[in-house]
Amino acid sequence: MESLYLLIPLSVVLVFLIAWLFWWSVKSGQFDDLEGPGFRVLMDDDREENVPESGERKISRGKGAKTETR
Repeated sequence: MESLYLLIPLSVVLVFLIAWLFWWSVKSGQFDDLEGPGFRVLMDDDREENVPESGERKISRGKGAKTETR
């Protein structure tokens, strides 16, 4: 019975903490776009990142090695 004097206020504080965290996440936009990240994985990138600029050659020495520009 004496444990209820500790558990009831602790549970009320926990409920308010969870409610505040949920309210903060809704206000900060965490639930605005739930389907977007799933479709973003399937979309292709339009830009080509591996094409060197004119006059430069990139020499790759393998995975994890530094890239040398000449």
